[in-house]
Amino acid sequence: MAWTALIIAGIFEWGWPLGLKLGFSDQDLRWGWLGFSLASMIGSGTMLLIAQRTIPMGTAYAVWTGIGAVGAFVIGLLVFSEPATLARFFFVSLILVGIIGLKLASP
Repeated sequence: MAWTALIIAGIFEWGWPLGLKLGFSDQDLRWGWLGFSLASMIGSGTMLLIAQRTIPMGTAYAVWTGIGAVGAFVIGLLVFSEPATLARFFFVSLILVGIIGLKLASP
C-alpha cells in the first residue's frame, strides 16, 4: 500500500510543473491550469504523507522526486518538444536506476 501511494504521489508530481508551464502565457494567467497545478501539489503531498508512514522519509522523498523528474522529462519531450539528446536520456536513466535501487534496498 505504501509503495502504491508513493508511486501515485510521484505521478501527481507530473501535474504541477505541467500546470505551471501551461498556466502562464505572455498575455495572461490561465487559472484553470494553475488550479490543476495546485490540485496536483495537494494530491502529491497527501499521497507522500501516506507513503511516509511506512517508507523511510529519505527513501520516500528520493523516489517521489525521482518519479516526478522522470515524468516531467517525458512530458517535456512529448508535449513541449524539448531536446531528446543522448546525454539527457543517459542522466534520466540514472535517476531511474536510483529509484529502482531504493525500492530493492528498502525493507
